[in-house]
Amino acid sequence: MTQRLPTLFIPHGGGPWPFMPVMHGPPDTWDRLADYLRGLDKSLGLRPKAVLVISGHWEEPRPTVNVGAEPPLLFDYYNFPENTYRLTYPAPGAPELAHRVEALLAGAGFKTDEDGERGYDHGVFIPFMLVYPDADVPIVQLSLQEGLDPATHLAIGRALAPLRDEGVLIIGSGMSYHNLRELLTGSARGNDASEHFDAWLTNAVEEPDTGARDNKLRHWSEAPGALNAHPRSEHLLPLMVAAGAAGTDRGRRVFNDRIWGKAISGFQFG
Repeated sequence: MTQRLPTLFIPHGGGPWPFMPVMHGPPDTWDRLADYLRGLDKSLGLRPKAVLVISGHWEEPRPTVNVGAEPPLLFDYYNFPENTYRLTYPAPGAPELAHRVEALLAGAGFKTDEDGERGYDHGVFIPFMLVYPDADVPIVQLSLQEGLDPATHLAIGRALAPLRDEGVLIIGSGMSYHNLRELLTGSARGNDASEHFDAWLTNAVEEPDTGARDNKLRHWSEAPGALNAHPRSEHLLPLMVAAGAAGTDRGRRVFNDRIWGKAISGFQFG
């Protein structure tokens, strides 16, 4: 039997952050996040057959699955050092898994699309260059659905839950705080809002009753500091997929740091 894998929500940082000098903040700004991501493989205790990633950098009218066998890289960041546009990460795709994802979503009533040309965006290849530096674990990327409805993404996650028993690691890649203006200015108002929202989000994720947890996540925008933390929710919605796929497994915070004064967290279910 295949051991059931957890689901995760990881912070993927800003742009190509591990592969360039720190341009803002102290020299160790990203060190704790890099250490967490580098240690993730060992912390899981087993190597997945493949990874399904939902990144905050891909939205489509319908859930869209990358079915490519050898996805390129999509350098969807701007005004960074030239070397960061020459990074490589040749992790293979997994077309068979991609079609399994489509079948599970169809079984839950979702219409889906395929994309065989799009590359891994930086919400995928940047963190995974740390998680699996040898690029030896196949990756399938799934888009968010336009409209960014929390309940929809929780339902997408629930549909994908069987993958956890099939050797597939489901990861939402985003940021628990994603207000770029506040991040870069370092205002105290943003710091306080991030602390309030991070405390609320951790409480919601760690809620032992699945129904209550999902209800809190559906209404995330009503939380203290929520709309400051996420003026737009695309970097939070990958968490909803991870939570939906968790089923009754309780979540816990497994990473926490202050980056440019803002609370940033990562979570694991199961």
